[in-house]
Amino acid sequence: MPLTSLTRRTAAALAAATALLAAATTAVAAPTFPTRGCVSSVPYVSGQGGYDTYRIPAAVTTRSGTVLAFAEGRRNGAGDTGNIDVVLRRSGDGGCTWGPLRVVAAGQGDTRGNPAPVVDPRTGRVVLVTSYNGGTVTEGQIMRGEVTAEQSRRVFVQTSRDDGRRFTAPRDITADVKLPGWRWYATGPGHAVALTRGPHAGRLVVPANHSAAPPAGSADSGQEPRYYGAHAIHSDDGGRTWRIGFVDDSYDGLDNANENIAAELPDGRLYFSARDQHGTSPGNRLDAYSGDGGDSLDRPYTVQPTLLDVPVVQASVLPLPSGGPLLFSGPSDPTTRRAMSVWRSADGGTTFTRATTLSQRPAAYSDLVALGRTHVGLLHETGTTGPYETIEFRRLPLTAVVG
Repeated sequence: MPLTSLTRRTAAALAAATALLAAATTAVAAPTFPTRGCVSSVPYVSGQGGYDTYRIPAAVTTRSGTVLAFAEGRRNGAGDTGNIDVVLRRSGDGGCTWGPLRVVAAGQGDTRGNPAPVVDPRTGRVVLVTSYNGGTVTEGQIMRGEVTAEQSRRVFVQTSRDDGRRFTAPRDITADVKLPGWRWYATGPGHAVALTRGPHAGRLVVPANHSAAPPAGSADSGQEPRYYGAHAIHSDDGGRTWRIGFVDDSYDGLDNANENIAAELPDGRLYFSARDQHGTSPGNRLDAYSGDGGDSLDRPYTVQPTLLDVPVVQASVLPLPSGGPLLFSGPSDPTTRRAMSVWRSADGGTTFTRATTLSQRPAAYSDLVALGRTHVGLLHETGTTGPYETIEFRRLPLTAVVG
């Protein structure tokens, strides 16, 4: 809501946050976003536009200030399997209104999804990495090793040179980014990261996850959560070539890192936050750090103890530039997907404090995105009776999240 009054403390926080965003290293101009009259919008409504359900949001702001809202358009049902397209809507006014729906990667009977977009800081091109599998197979079948390589999970990249209006055809990079023993594979979902500091400045880092085959002689099928692990892939040439960075391969059942997202910290390290897929450790969020651009981890993924309210779900992280707080978004009920909230961390992800709760409604996946000098955006799944009825875009004043 528009703020009618500000305490001195809040006004000071807004001024500081404004200065932080103005100093963003990748900015080439300050896009003009509306500051009044727009709190939220709904770019995707399930049942409209030829799709049964929209899921898996991901968002980036382009160099010109256009907000791109990606999602999976699921044609025949809400499930993760089937005829699924990667779709996109564009906004030129900071997420208040949206252009027509576009299909970026057509399933044509198969499954395309897990969008992980990023803007290349050197060229301004939008680079989109997505995942694929045959439309008749399930995640369980893939994890059990019951499908062919062609039907199984594969990885593709596309680029746009015109602010997201048009994308190149999907190009298969599976051979470069998937190890032979892996079965399941998922990019993101949520925005990827373009590094701006240190020896790897310009590198595009895509957080991802996989599952591994059980060891020889094991009675396991491979579908057990213990075989999930996180990893990252990256490109040092704007998305032309790709390779695998770190690989989390503990597979011990204690911490089962799944859907994975990252943020670049002011000191140049990468902070990774992952969903814990039913590990036996307490809590449902894991995190790790990388000091070498995602090539290796400084320590293994461990439980994040100050995010115990978050259920088993994908989540998002976003740094405010030049030393500002690190933001985290996700539902805030440990047993069910509801009550979308935003947390902040002043110590690079060591501890988080809840900053705001958007509502008590059902809510699930989300992605945070920078919106100029005064707001951040949150693209998230929500609804009245269930979390997958709409994908809403909420504009949050920095005063609501920086403290």
